[in-house]
Amino acid sequence: MLRRLRIGTRGSFLARAQTGQVADRLRALGVEVSIEIVTTRGDAGSDRPVPSLGGDGVFVRELEQALLDGRIDAAVHSCKDLPTADTPGLAIGCVPERVMPFDVLVGPAGATIRSLPPGAVVGTSSVRRAALLAAARPDIVSRPIRGNVDSRLKRLDAGEYDALILAGAGLERLGLAPRITAVLEPPDFWPAVAQGALAIQVRDADADTRAALAALDHTASHLAVLAERAFLSALAGGCLAPVGGWARIDGDALSLGGCVLEPNHETVARLEAQDRTDLPPGCDVHAGRGPAESLGRRVAGRLVAGGADAMLARVRERSGGGQPPPVPLNQKT
Repeated sequence: MLRRLRIGTRGSFLARAQTGQVADRLRALGVEVSIEIVTTRGDAGSDRPVPSLGGDGVFVRELEQALLDGRIDAAVHSCKDLPTADTPGLAIGCVPERVMPFDVLVGPAGATIRSLPPGAVVGTSSVRRAALLAAARPDIVSRPIRGNVDSRLKRLDAGEYDALILAGAGLERLGLAPRITAVLEPPDFWPAVAQGALAIQVRDADADTRAALAALDHTASHLAVLAERAFLSALAGGCLAPVGGWARIDGDALSLGGCVLEPNHETVARLEAQDRTDLPPGCDVHAGRGPAESLGRRVAGRLVAGGADAMLARVRERSGGGQPPPVPLNQKT
């Protein structure tokens, strides 16, 4: 059995916290773990809008390169940051149990989106979150904000914003859940695909590392992530697109719902679709992968039939013709 493992992570407080939680679980299984900090383009350009840094993959490409180069054995990612197209030579080795998948509002005590005053300034740099907020409260102002969770909270507390919309999972993992004033759930507020889940990426041929991580894999979370990522991939939407989705297992069935948004001047066009599929009783990830991915493609197909492709094309056009291509990785042979 593998006894030593080098894990790579971004250097943000949240990334180090969630990687530390993974490392603690592995150490409890008798694996010696060291953690390597890798700076990504997204971290280096924290003062710039994410699309200007290269679109999808800006928080993962340097970690993937370190894996391919053999400098680390595994990389811990926030799964929502991971492009849906697998990088050749790499694979998701496991998905630990997912925590809260939803967005949350952080603001004055008891604040909800409905209770915020007219003209309130809400911080978010997500096109999806801004569009959902505009659909719910067109009188509220969305203002971009970047940086780590702690720096965003400091700017809120300093009065630069009236409230923030953040991923609930990040606050939970940092022990900051008491800051949450409202949880934003479907059908009013769809989360980003794979939000709240971690993906531990490995070299595809590294059987020893895969075996060491197997005990951390959570079947229900992994199948939900597979369905959501297949859904996003079928829509040809990246992690920055105004697309939301959430899958969950209920008994022996996997359900998936999703939406595509198109902000346009003072209105927000919105398409939604939902479906479910039966799973074999007690199925594992291997047996459930096909049904999960098929469900994702099926829900995406319903949205495409309703005009989602045209909506996303217009969003890309208005944002400058689409996202820049990701920086290619140099694979070792």
